[in-house]
Amino acid sequence: MSQFVSSFFKETTKPLTSGRRPWSVFLDLTLLNLPSSIHDTTTRITQNVLHFSVNYSIILLIILSLSLLIHPLVLIALFITLIAWLSLYFSREEPLWFLGYQVSDWMVLVVLFVVDFLVVMWGGVFQNVVVGGGIAVVLMLLHATLRSTDDLVADDIETSPYANLLSDDDGDYNAPPTGGL
Repeated sequence: MSQFVSSFFKETTKPLTSGRRPWSVFLDLTLLNLPSSIHDTTTRITQNVLHFSVNYSIILLIILSLSLLIHPLVLIALFITLIAWLSLYFSREEPLWFLGYQVSDWMVLVVLFVVDFLVVMWGGVFQNVVVGGGIAVVLMLLHATLRSTDDLVADDIETSPYANLLSDDDGDYNAPPTGGL
């Protein structure tokens, strides 16, 4: 049984953890500095949130879990809903069937949100979740604003589906156009 549970978690979380960036890159203090303009700030936030989305999600889950430590039953119930999210929504590749009917991803999403909401209301921890989520968002925005994105460009070009459009291997783009009108 324990081997089944272990393999289930490994297979379920593999797609999610594949996007996680190394913590040494995420927490590199030498790359922290103030942005030069509002445009630089918004660019940094956008690029860092896209690049480190899994790391930020892990931080959010840790802070929310810490905010619920004094409510162990709610924490256990939310952990069970996390398993449901992982298995029914995030890592599922084939359609979900229930009582002979195919269930859409939209319906799974709505049901999981409703279950999470009911668990939070049942446990009376709405304020804990809001405060913990607020703290996590502030920390994420602070990191995304202060972390330079200069080193992310090469990584993102390599993993981008548009990498062939972004590379300059096909010729010299500074050359004047040839041919006539």
